[in-house]
Amino acid sequence: MSDLLRKHLVFSGDVQGVGFRWRARHAARAVGATGWVRNERDGRVSMELQGTEEQIDQVLDALERGLYIRISDIEVRSLPAEPEERSFVTRDDGW
Repeated sequence: MSDLLRKHLVFSGDVQGVGFRWRARHAARAVGATGWVRNERDGRVSMELQGTEEQIDQVLDALERGLYIRISDIEVRSLPAEPEERSFVTRDDGW
């Protein structure tokens, strides 16, 4: 799939203890995106998200609509796609 993108994202704001990881996993699975999400020690949340541009946008839109989620900043960098990846998972906290 030539339009497969992979992004590493780090979210700042009110992103821990507000259902962020659950919502990310649910949204990614609903649109067929793959990757992972985890809490970081510094209060941010890291995610690798893989899919088409449209799938990635749909996951980010779902996160921004979260009732208690307040994203103040997103650091984004592109990564090489991992075409063999088949699911989206919640990883253990990054500490």
